[in-house]
Amino acid sequence: MVFTSVVNFVRARGPDEFWRKRKIFKLAAHYMGRPRNCYGITIRSVHRALAYATKGRALKKLDMRELWTQRINAGCEQHGLQYPAFQDGLYRNDVLLNKKVLADLAIWEPRTFEALARISEQFPEEDQGSSTKK
Repeated sequence: MVFTSVVNFVRARGPDEFWRKRKIFKLAAHYMGRPRNCYGITIRSVHRALAYATKGRALKKLDMRELWTQRINAGCEQHGLQYPAFQDGLYRNDVLLNKKVLADLAIWEPRTFEALARISEQFPEEDQGSSTKK
């Protein structure tokens, strides 16, 4: 491209601007109205949406942990256990299952969860001797 004056050279930003804007417009392709078509409004909307998406991922993890805890607690109540005692009993018996797996067992495999509840009530051999000495 040949520019006859310096003013035209300064204003022509070339392909870089096109691709930078295109990247933002692609993120806003599902919006309606001006947030989809006007770059100034689009970029604000997209940045706000990306900020909400970042926060949403963290909140989703918290929600899932809370749901798993509630499900495990409900399974423990069915077998007459408190959740902290259940968790401590599993740890003492070297049953290292995470909350997600325990929640799935409580919902979909109640007999397996019942077996885990019985295991958590038992004391391992090392703890039996130390509990009588106290």
